[in-house]
Amino acid sequence: MPLGTLDRKAPSLFKHGPSPLARLTLYSALALFLMVADARFHVTEPIRGAIGTVLMPIQWAMLKPVEFAQYGAGYFQALEDAQKGRDEAQSRMAAMSQQANQVDLLLQENTQLRQLLELRERVKAEGMAAQVVYDAADPYTRRVVIDRGQIAGVVPGSPVIDASGVLGQVTRVFPLSSEVTLLIDRDQAIPVRNMRTGARGVAYGDPVMLHGGGMELRFMPSNADVQEGDLLSTSGMDGVYQPGLPVARVIKVEKRADSSFSRIYCQPLAQMSGAQYVSVLKPLTDGVRAEVEAEVPAPKSGKAEKPAKATKDLPGRAQNGGRP
Repeated sequence: MPLGTLDRKAPSLFKHGPSPLARLTLYSALALFLMVADARFHVTEPIRGAIGTVLMPIQWAMLKPVEFAQYGAGYFQALEDAQKGRDEAQSRMAAMSQQANQVDLLLQENTQLRQLLELRERVKAEGMAAQVVYDAADPYTRRVVIDRGQIAGVVPGSPVIDASGVLGQVTRVFPLSSEVTLLIDRDQAIPVRNMRTGARGVAYGDPVMLHGGGMELRFMPSNADVQEGDLLSTSGMDGVYQPGLPVARVIKVEKRADSSFSRIYCQPLAQMSGAQYVSVLKPLTDGVRAEVEAEVPAPKSGKAEKPAKATKDLPGRAQNGGRP
């Protein structure tokens, strides 16, 4: 056999490359060099940009099915929520229509009874719309500031309500704004009436109740007929709040053996946190006073006792809600 045709390469059994430790050291040094060079001199930035450009269509194509699945699930969920909301709105509209019919019937019956008994119509308090600007800066009170003040005709003591019920009372008046103390403030109290039983009481604010503020109906005997779910409205006994305004709902009644009074916890109906639009009413006493002064005849010469008589009759009229 000619020598040129012989394989002069060594068999694989006798080949010895770099040891694994040497390869690990070499690759680690190369990786460290590349990281330092990329961090300092951005050596691999063009390569990274080219790879990202090439992979962009692939990433877009792979993400599209996931996005379509998410959009489809969101669409069907939104459709289902919209259908549920429509059904609930129709149910509420039907219930409100029935209540409106009943209210109209009751108003007609009330008007007929008042005409029959020749009683005066209930005093109607005038109001103005306002917007809550911000919460008061005092962390120890529960107050908000509205954008109506003395220029708009707001007076201290004016009741403030929202779409659900009584929110609070104006305690400080500035030229362009007013400060409203919420019902859940510890210094607030409001005379209320149980709509189910007609019993009267006084509800006090408690800012730490219910993890956001609540009210407590105090000084109610242990045998008082108060149940969970009872609706409390203003009684009008204080001459400030118009009677019949919704205030709170009883959520818990605790009868204690060591006390003759029950602990009655109430949840305000108004939105104490996050209220935006409110209505400021005139105090009931001012409306009654203006009505009485308009009806009192002018004093004649030599008789000075009539103005005193009108002043004497004022508290009784305010207490009875404007009825003679």
